[in-house]
Amino acid sequence: MTDSGSVAPDALICAFEFDGLGGARELGRADLDEAYNGAAVRWFHFDFMAEETRRWLLRDSGIERSIAEAMIDEDSRPRSIEHGQGLLVIFRGVNSNAGSQPEDMVSIRIWLEGNRIVSTRRRRLASIRSIREDLAAGNGPRDMVDFLITLARRLGDRIGPVVEEIDAQLEQAEVGSGTVGFGYRSQFSNLRRQAVRIRRHLAPQRDGLERLAKQGSFLLSEIQRLELREEADVITRYLEDLDLIRERAMVAQEEMIGQLAQEQNSRMYILSLVAAIFLPLSFLTGLMGMNVAGLPGTENPIAFTALSLMMIGAAIGILLLFKWRRWL
Repeated sequence: MTDSGSVAPDALICAFEFDGLGGARELGRADLDEAYNGAAVRWFHFDFMAEETRRWLLRDSGIERSIAEAMIDEDSRPRSIEHGQGLLVIFRGVNSNAGSQPEDMVSIRIWLEGNRIVSTRRRRLASIRSIREDLAAGNGPRDMVDFLITLARRLGDRIGPVVEEIDAQLEQAEVGSGTVGFGYRSQFSNLRRQAVRIRRHLAPQRDGLERLAKQGSFLLSEIQRLELREEADVITRYLEDLDLIRERAMVAQEEMIGQLAQEQNSRMYILSLVAAIFLPLSFLTGLMGMNVAGLPGTENPIAFTALSLMMIGAAIGILLLFKWRRWL
């Protein structure tokens, strides 16, 4: 590279040179040297939102432009692409940053070529931080493929607790769903939305891992391909759990909607019965309450009692009719 000093400190997040034993030596901007021919693997990790990163990747990194553009694309889809003598892998991990939702998954793009790893991200990723801590402690990845497998494993390890938390929230909502209310209906919708958003990124990530394990990359040994397939199987299990969560939330929500409809129908049924009983009574009271001459019983002292008894009898008759027709 022709101008390594053009990369600002906020663009280059970290840089390490692996010692092949699990440890690493920390590098700086001055080590961004395209002419490096050593045997040790070097890892450079960038924030692709920095303009210096974009300029370095597109102009000075020596990475083909189509690959560089994929590494700075703000909307990336998990996948793996073998290109020439290098390998581009794009992963997604749960967002564990403060104030963020886990389903708002963080993207990381990795380019492996020769003895160099170049990775970019926009937001912090806990899995990268843990790898840096492992390198500092001397038990980190030893080479490029080990780095890739370790990252895939760490991303999967952090997805598991999120899926389990969604499942626990769903179980709690199912237990409390006996009381129909807007809060529980909204909670089921939120859980379904979380499951769908996480699945949206996990499915292509699983496909990318499987493709990487099957395509016979020159970088991977048979054992490493097996490890990648195992990680793909782990993600498959999470996908199945998310599908089950989505279906359970949908069934629970439909049951609540059915229960609410049944309760509304019961209330409407009771109101209809009351209206049917009082409709003829209201007719009688309205008829006998007209202020016109000639109404019967206006001079009879027992007329009110007789009318009341007639209304009671009409109500009893209507109830018996409903009972006979099995409407009650």
